[in-house]
Amino acid sequence: MLSRLARVALAFLLLTAAVQRPQGERIIAVGDVHGNLDGFTSILQSAGLIDQQRQWTGGKATLVQLGDLVDRGPKSRAVLDFIMTLQNEAPRKGGTVLVSLGNHEVMNVIGDMRYVVAADYESFLDNRSEQRRTAAFRDYSSLETRKGRVADQVAWMNAHPLGFVEHREAYGPQGKYGKWLRGLPVINKVEDSIFLHGGINPALNFKNIDQLNSAVKNELQVFDKITRYMVDRGLALPFFTLDEFAQAATEELGRTKAIKPEEQTPESRAHTQILEGLVQLPNWLSIHDAGPLWFRGYDRWSDAEGEPQLAGLIQSLGIKRIVVAHTPQPNGEIRQRFGGKVFLIDTALVTGRASALEIQRDRIRAIYLNRQAEFN
Repeated sequence: MLSRLARVALAFLLLTAAVQRPQGERIIAVGDVHGNLDGFTSILQSAGLIDQQRQWTGGKATLVQLGDLVDRGPKSRAVLDFIMTLQNEAPRKGGTVLVSLGNHEVMNVIGDMRYVVAADYESFLDNRSEQRRTAAFRDYSSLETRKGRVADQVAWMNAHPLGFVEHREAYGPQGKYGKWLRGLPVINKVEDSIFLHGGINPALNFKNIDQLNSAVKNELQVFDKITRYMVDRGLALPFFTLDEFAQAATEELGRTKAIKPEEQTPESRAHTQILEGLVQLPNWLSIHDAGPLWFRGYDRWSDAEGEPQLAGLIQSLGIKRIVVAHTPQPNGEIRQRFGGKVFLIDTALVTGRASALEIQRDRIRAIYLNRQAEFN
């Protein structure tokens, strides 16, 4: 038998081991930000990830942001600058910041400007903005002249406010934000959870996460190649919006398809094929409403409809849960569905309903600005 002293020593060692046993590090997920810098930083402070100076204080925690950093709100550029800085800073203090690509990031990359607000353009203004816009219109007018049209300067200026040209350059392949966004994955996997903006539609029948990430990345590369091709051949200008690129491609296709088949060359056929790639863009995975950036099935499915599909998807991916954003939840509350296989975390932060989801091993809770709620 052990002596009393030995038993005390053993008990102390066991207690010490229990205290020092490594716990799963915290994972904090935040949904759509949409230019609300103050709301975003406030919820990160509530989650203990940053201090009042917006410096990382989360230790070894992992922050996963699920996309839609931009559009709708007034400080999209500041939000991007903040999270890019935090992504560089956190690892120096033991933490990690991951960002999943959202549909609004892709919209800005490809020039779909429907949700860009005036404050976004204004954030790019400097003392040469007027010169840039004047030069851009001059280039546009020359292009229209070559196509047999006269540019309407008043209409063009109204559609292209000061800062517009700089915005398009910043989101281009070599721009500060465009280069960073093109490097983001659609899906981030941390331990036994995956995080993405919209959701994985089981009907897409993708084999694994890497396949989905690669598919969207490849589409953005194709878009850049096609638009660069059009610019190099004088069919478009670098600052064109998606609608302008599409119109230019459609017009050129109308011209090339009017050529008799027997008069077409291998070069003209290749030219047509390249431009048709842009016209097919609405069917791309990154744009389609069944794709991972736009899918809303997890929110809309009934329990009976979704449970078997999610069970199969979870099993095939070898994970426990899927965390998504994109679809604002009623009453600003994070919602779990299908037996905890799915968490929907977009609570409309842009309107002030900030929230975060915390995962630490099997403990899951919602964090709000003034309270917390346990899920298990």
